[in-house]
Amino acid sequence: MLTDSERQEAVNALIRAEKTKVQATQPSVAWPHIEIEDAYAISAAVAQSKVDKGSKIVGHKVGLTSKAMQRSSNIDEPDYGHVFSDMVLSDGAVVKHADFCVPRVEPELTFVLKDRLMGPNIGLVDVLNATDYIVPSIEIIDARVCEPRKIYDTVSDNGAGAGLILGGRPVRPDAVDLRWVGAIFHRNSAIEETGLAAGILGHPAMAVAWLANRLGSFGVALEPGHMVLSGSFTRPVWAAKGDTLHADFGPLGTVAVSFE
Repeated sequence: MLTDSERQEAVNALIRAEKTKVQATQPSVAWPHIEIEDAYAISAAVAQSKVDKGSKIVGHKVGLTSKAMQRSSNIDEPDYGHVFSDMVLSDGAVVKHADFCVPRVEPELTFVLKDRLMGPNIGLVDVLNATDYIVPSIEIIDARVCEPRKIYDTVSDNGAGAGLILGGRPVRPDAVDLRWVGAIFHRNSAIEETGLAAGILGHPAMAVAWLANRLGSFGVALEPGHMVLSGSFTRPVWAAKGDTLHADFGPLGTVAVSFE
Protein backbone atom coordinates (compact mmCIF):
# COMPACT_ATOMS: atom_id res chain seq x y z
CA MET A 1 0.00 0.00 0.00
CA LEU A 2 1.06 3.58 -0.57
CA THR A 3 1.57 6.02 2.26
CA ASP A 4 -0.74 9.02 2.52
CA SER A 5 2.01 11.27 1.19
CA GLU A 6 2.63 8.99 -1.81
CA ARG A 7 -1.09 8.96 -2.61
CA GLN A 8 -1.13 12.75 -2.45
CA GLU A 9 1.88 12.95 -4.77
CA ALA A 10 -0.03 10.81 -7.27
CA VAL A 11 -3.11 13.00 -6.94
CA ASN A 12 -1.04 16.14 -7.52
CA ALA A 13 0.65 14.61 -10.57
CA LEU A 14 -2.68 13.70 -12.18
CA ILE A 15 -4.21 17.11 -11.49
CA ARG A 16 -1.10 18.78 -12.94
CA ALA A 17 -1.20 16.55 -16.06
CA GLU A 18 -4.82 17.43 -16.73
CA LYS A 19 -4.07 21.13 -16.32
CA THR A 20 -0.89 21.24 -18.43
CA LYS A 21 -1.95 18.55 -20.99
CA VAL A 22 1.41 16.85 -20.45
CA GLN A 23 1.19 13.18 -19.47
CA ALA A 24 2.56 12.18 -16.07
CA THR A 25 4.61 9.13 -15.12
CA GLN A 26 2.40 6.13 -14.41
CA PRO A 27 1.69 5.65 -10.68
CA SER A 28 2.69 1.99 -11.08
CA VAL A 29 6.12 3.11 -12.28
CA ALA A 30 6.60 5.86 -9.71
CA TRP A 31 5.39 3.57 -6.90
CA PRO A 32 5.72 -0.11 -7.88
CA HIS A 33 4.17 -1.18 -4.55
CA ILE A 34 0.83 0.45 -5.45
CA GLU A 35 -2.28 -1.69 -4.90
CA ILE A 36 -5.75 -1.42 -6.40
CA GLU A 37 -7.15 0.12 -3.20
CA ASP A 38 -4.58 2.90 -3.60
CA ALA A 39 -5.74 3.50 -7.16
CA TYR A 40 -9.37 3.87 -6.12
CA ALA A 41 -8.35 6.19 -3.28
CA ILE A 42 -6.31 8.35 -5.69
CA SER A 43 -9.23 8.53 -8.11
CA ALA A 44 -11.60 9.52 -5.30
CA ALA A 45 -9.21 12.24 -4.10
CA VAL A 46 -8.86 13.70 -7.61
CA ALA A 47 -12.66 13.66 -7.92
CA GLN A 48 -13.05 15.43 -4.60
CA SER A 49 -10.60 18.08 -5.74
CA LYS A 50 -12.78 18.75 -8.79
CA VAL A 51 -15.94 18.87 -6.68
CA ASP A 52 -14.26 21.35 -4.33
CA LYS A 53 -13.63 23.57 -7.37
CA GLY A 54 -17.27 23.51 -8.47
CA SER A 55 -17.69 20.36 -10.55
CA LYS A 56 -20.56 18.00 -9.81
CA ILE A 57 -20.45 14.21 -10.07
CA VAL A 58 -23.35 13.22 -12.35
CA GLY A 59 -22.46 9.59 -12.91
CA HIS A 60 -19.79 6.98 -13.38
CA LYS A 61 -18.09 5.13 -16.19
CA VAL A 62 -16.89 1.60 -16.66
CA GLY A 63 -14.04 1.01 -19.06
CA LEU A 64 -12.18 -1.96 -20.54
CA THR A 65 -15.37 -4.04 -20.48
CA SER A 66 -14.91 -5.58 -23.94
CA LYS A 67 -12.19 -7.80 -25.36
CA ALA A 68 -11.59 -5.15 -28.04
CA MET A 69 -10.76 -2.53 -25.43
CA GLN A 70 -8.78 -4.92 -23.23
CA ARG A 71 -6.61 -6.00 -26.15
CA SER A 72 -6.04 -2.38 -27.19
CA SER A 73 -4.76 -1.53 -23.70
CA ASN A 74 -3.17 -4.86 -22.64
CA ILE A 75 -5.30 -4.79 -19.47
CA ASP A 76 -7.61 -7.73 -18.80
CA GLU A 77 -10.07 -6.31 -16.27
CA PRO A 78 -12.53 -3.39 -16.19
CA ASP A 79 -11.69 -0.01 -14.72
CA TYR A 80 -13.82 2.78 -13.35
CA GLY A 81 -14.14 6.55 -13.27
CA HIS A 82 -16.44 9.46 -12.45
CA VAL A 83 -18.53 11.52 -14.86
CA PHE A 84 -18.47 15.23 -14.01
CA SER A 85 -21.02 17.83 -15.05
CA ASP A 86 -18.49 19.72 -17.16
CA MET A 87 -17.70 16.56 -19.16
CA VAL A 88 -21.23 16.18 -20.55
CA LEU A 89 -21.89 17.65 -24.01
CA SER A 90 -24.68 17.52 -26.58
CA ASP A 91 -24.70 15.82 -29.96
CA GLY A 92 -22.65 17.74 -32.53
CA ALA A 93 -20.39 19.34 -29.92
CA VAL A 94 -17.19 21.01 -31.08
CA VAL A 95 -14.28 20.64 -28.65
CA LYS A 96 -10.74 21.99 -28.70
CA HIS A 97 -8.10 19.37 -29.45
CA ALA A 98 -5.65 21.38 -27.33
CA ASP A 99 -7.81 20.74 -24.25
CA PHE A 100 -6.63 17.11 -24.18
CA CYS A 101 -3.34 15.23 -23.91
CA VAL A 102 -3.94 12.41 -26.42
CA PRO A 103 -7.69 12.25 -27.16
CA ARG A 104 -9.37 9.12 -28.44
CA VAL A 105 -13.07 8.39 -28.86
CA GLU A 106 -15.37 5.41 -28.40
CA PRO A 107 -19.05 4.60 -29.10
CA GLU A 108 -20.91 3.59 -25.95
CA LEU A 109 -24.32 3.13 -24.37
CA THR A 110 -25.08 5.32 -21.37
CA PHE A 111 -27.56 4.05 -18.77
CA VAL A 112 -29.57 6.68 -16.90
CA LEU A 113 -30.84 5.35 -13.57
CA LYS A 114 -34.21 5.91 -11.92
CA ASP A 115 -33.46 3.83 -8.80
CA ARG A 116 -30.50 3.42 -6.47
CA LEU A 117 -28.12 0.52 -7.10
CA MET A 118 -25.66 -0.69 -4.49
CA GLY A 119 -23.77 -3.97 -4.32
CA PRO A 120 -23.15 -6.68 -3.45
CA ASN A 121 -25.16 -9.16 -5.51
CA ILE A 122 -26.44 -6.76 -8.17
CA GLY A 123 -27.30 -8.65 -11.36
CA LEU A 124 -28.47 -7.93 -14.89
CA VAL A 125 -32.19 -7.84 -14.05
CA ASP A 126 -31.54 -5.48 -11.12
CA VAL A 127 -29.81 -3.06 -13.50
CA LEU A 128 -32.57 -3.19 -16.10
CA ASN A 129 -35.23 -2.63 -13.43
CA ALA A 130 -33.29 0.37 -12.05
CA THR A 131 -32.71 1.97 -15.47
CA ASP A 132 -34.91 4.79 -16.75
CA TYR A 133 -33.48 4.83 -20.27
CA ILE A 134 -30.35 4.16 -22.34
CA VAL A 135 -28.89 6.72 -24.72
CA PRO A 136 -26.27 6.28 -27.49
CA SER A 137 -23.11 8.22 -26.73
CA ILE A 138 -19.53 8.95 -27.63
CA GLU A 139 -16.94 9.02 -24.86
CA ILE A 140 -13.76 11.03 -25.17
CA ILE A 141 -10.94 9.28 -23.37
CA ASP A 142 -7.67 11.02 -22.60
CA ALA A 143 -4.88 9.27 -20.73
CA ARG A 144 -3.17 11.65 -18.34
CA VAL A 145 -0.39 9.10 -17.73
CA CYS A 146 2.16 7.61 -20.11
CA GLU A 147 2.11 4.15 -21.65
CA PRO A 148 2.33 1.28 -20.95
CA ARG A 149 -0.47 1.47 -18.39
CA LYS A 150 -1.57 -1.07 -15.82
CA ILE A 151 -4.96 -1.30 -14.14
CA TYR A 152 -3.64 0.78 -11.22
CA ASP A 153 -2.81 3.59 -13.64
CA THR A 154 -6.13 3.65 -15.47
CA VAL A 155 -8.17 3.51 -12.25
CA SER A 156 -6.08 6.30 -10.69
CA ASP A 157 -6.60 8.34 -13.87
CA ASN A 158 -10.43 8.27 -13.71
CA GLY A 159 -10.51 5.52 -16.32
CA ALA A 160 -9.14 8.15 -18.75
CA GLY A 161 -12.59 9.74 -18.80
CA ALA A 162 -12.53 13.22 -20.37
CA GLY A 163 -15.84 13.87 -22.14
CA LEU A 164 -19.29 12.42 -22.82
CA ILE A 165 -21.40 13.37 -25.83
CA LEU A 166 -25.04 12.30 -25.59
CA GLY A 167 -27.14 11.87 -28.72
CA GLY A 168 -29.22 9.46 -30.72
CA ARG A 169 -32.61 8.19 -29.60
CA PRO A 170 -33.05 7.28 -25.92
CA VAL A 171 -34.77 3.92 -25.39
CA ARG A 172 -36.33 2.16 -22.43
CA PRO A 173 -34.39 -0.89 -21.21
CA ASP A 174 -37.13 -3.29 -22.37
CA ALA A 175 -37.63 -1.66 -25.80
CA VAL A 176 -34.72 -3.42 -27.53
CA ASP A 177 -32.43 -6.38 -26.97
CA LEU A 178 -29.41 -4.37 -25.86
CA ARG A 179 -27.01 -7.16 -26.80
CA TRP A 180 -27.80 -6.52 -30.47
CA VAL A 181 -27.39 -2.75 -30.44
CA GLY A 182 -24.62 -2.01 -32.92
CA ALA A 183 -22.58 0.97 -34.02
CA ILE A 184 -20.74 1.99 -37.17
CA PHE A 185 -18.02 4.41 -36.11
CA HIS A 186 -16.72 6.94 -38.65
CA ARG A 187 -13.79 9.32 -38.54
CA ASN A 188 -14.64 11.93 -41.15
CA SER A 189 -15.83 9.87 -44.16
CA ALA A 190 -14.04 6.61 -43.26
CA ILE A 191 -15.49 3.75 -41.24
CA GLU A 192 -12.94 3.01 -38.51
CA GLU A 193 -14.74 0.50 -36.28
CA THR A 194 -17.94 -1.53 -36.01
CA GLY A 195 -19.27 -3.60 -33.14
CA LEU A 196 -22.15 -5.00 -31.10
CA ALA A 197 -22.95 -4.17 -27.49
CA ALA A 198 -22.90 -7.90 -26.65
CA GLY A 199 -19.12 -7.47 -26.66
CA ILE A 200 -19.49 -5.76 -23.27
CA LEU A 201 -19.40 -8.65 -20.81
CA GLY A 202 -22.10 -10.43 -22.86
CA HIS A 203 -24.65 -7.66 -22.17
CA PRO A 204 -23.97 -3.95 -21.51
CA ALA A 205 -26.10 -4.01 -18.34
CA MET A 206 -23.53 -6.41 -16.86
CA ALA A 207 -20.99 -3.58 -16.88
CA VAL A 208 -23.33 -1.51 -14.72
CA ALA A 209 -23.82 -4.50 -12.41
CA TRP A 210 -20.03 -4.93 -12.14
CA LEU A 211 -19.67 -1.28 -11.20
CA ALA A 212 -22.46 -1.35 -8.61
CA ASN A 213 -20.88 -4.39 -6.97
CA ARG A 214 -17.34 -2.95 -7.12
CA LEU A 215 -18.37 0.39 -5.66
CA GLY A 216 -20.55 -1.31 -3.09
CA SER A 217 -17.41 -2.77 -1.56
CA PHE A 218 -16.35 0.84 -0.86
CA GLY A 219 -19.76 1.82 0.51
CA VAL A 220 -20.63 3.82 -2.61
CA ALA A 221 -23.95 3.55 -4.48
CA LEU A 222 -25.13 4.46 -7.96
CA GLU A 223 -27.84 7.05 -7.36
CA PRO A 224 -31.11 7.90 -9.17
CA GLY A 225 -30.43 10.24 -12.08
CA HIS A 226 -26.82 9.09 -12.41
CA MET A 227 -25.48 8.34 -15.87
CA VAL A 228 -23.42 5.17 -16.17
CA LEU A 229 -21.27 4.54 -19.24
CA SER A 230 -21.11 0.82 -19.91
CA GLY A 231 -17.85 0.82 -21.87
CA SER A 232 -16.91 0.66 -25.53
CA PHE A 233 -17.59 -2.34 -27.74
CA THR A 234 -15.02 -1.25 -30.33
CA ARG A 235 -11.38 -0.28 -30.14
CA PRO A 236 -10.78 3.43 -29.48
CA VAL A 237 -10.25 5.75 -32.44
CA TRP A 238 -7.62 8.49 -32.35
CA ALA A 239 -8.89 12.03 -32.80
CA ALA A 240 -6.72 14.60 -34.59
CA LYS A 241 -7.34 18.31 -34.89
CA GLY A 242 -9.98 18.86 -37.58
CA ASP A 243 -11.54 15.40 -37.23
CA THR A 244 -15.25 14.71 -36.89
CA LEU A 245 -16.17 11.42 -35.19
CA HIS A 246 -19.62 10.05 -35.94
CA ALA A 247 -21.30 6.99 -34.41
CA ASP A 248 -24.30 5.50 -36.23
CA PHE A 249 -26.35 3.32 -33.89
CA GLY A 250 -28.89 2.40 -36.58
CA PRO A 251 -32.47 2.53 -35.18
CA LEU A 252 -31.13 4.28 -32.06
CA GLY A 253 -29.85 7.24 -34.06
CA THR A 254 -26.49 8.95 -34.36
CA VAL A 255 -24.11 11.05 -32.27
CA ALA A 256 -21.11 13.12 -33.35
CA VAL A 257 -18.29 15.27 -32.02
CA SER A 258 -15.72 17.45 -33.81
CA PHE A 259 -12.23 18.52 -32.74
CA GLU A 260 -11.01 22.00 -33.69
